[in-house]
Amino acid sequence: MTVKAAVTVRVPAKVNVQLAVGGARPDGFHDLANVFLAVGLYDEVTVTPSDTLRVTCSGPDAAQVPLDRTNLAARAAIALAERHGLSPDVHIHIAKDIPVAGGMAGGSADGAGALLACDKLWGTESSLPELLAICAELGSDVPFSLVGGAAVGTGRGENLTTLDIGGTFHWVFAVADGGLSTPAVYGEFDRLTAGTEVPRPAASPALLDALRTGDATALAGALVNDLQPAALSLRPSLAATLAAGTDAGALAALVSGSGPTTAFLTKDAESAESVAAALTASGTCRTARVAESPAPGATVVGA
Repeated sequence: MTVKAAVTVRVPAKVNVQLAVGGARPDGFHDLANVFLAVGLYDEVTVTPSDTLRVTCSGPDAAQVPLDRTNLAARAAIALAERHGLSPDVHIHIAKDIPVAGGMAGGSADGAGALLACDKLWGTESSLPELLAICAELGSDVPFSLVGGAAVGTGRGENLTTLDIGGTFHWVFAVADGGLSTPAVYGEFDRLTAGTEVPRPAASPALLDALRTGDATALAGALVNDLQPAALSLRPSLAATLAAGTDAGALAALVSGSGPTTAFLTKDAESAESVAAALTASGTCRTARVAESPAPGATVVGA
């Protein structure tokens, strides 16, 4: 086993172009049909040997990131170390660029990034199925953060089927002030759907076809997020952000995951810049970020 001096992994954010949510299961989770698309906003996770496990963070909203063992990056290092009889004595530094608590899987990305980085640092040479199994233990979105690209996630979202993408899609992400708790949004979903028949979640054939052909207009017509009513119920101000983006020419708008980041699909890169400028000027969001998809999954960029 060869231990490197440092390993840096770059890992992407995600947008849910479809989030179909079933009713609550006995274990409290929900069955999902979750169509993930990785987008070109990245965190970088660097691991170096240390005398103890510690986590540091820099970048936008770094103060909101937990630096104890509840951080998914720390949990990933612990999980991998336990499998190989090692001590998880690493310094994990997270350079944040993915919005924090924004429904774009920034924490999950950090978990996947730390897992791959520690595997390379320690020379444990885990197979992709082994890494994905650990990812699934860490959280529902962590497996996709590892593989990137595009995929349908079923179960809690952790069972992945990769998808072919026929082109580049252009997005704007409007970052709201503060976060939204994912458990709170699911709780509100349960409240709003109580007493109704919640359909079994399934991926939309029209949406999958739009991804396969690279047709942004068709994709715009198929975007759906079953958690959006719950997110809007908890944060009504997001409606103004959605309206500002569509008024500025976005093909479609939706809440990203459990929110409160909102996502806007545009026809091309020029339109994305225009929509981002209009959103920033609207005063309905803290900032607006432009990104393309699909993006690669967790990638070693320094070792």
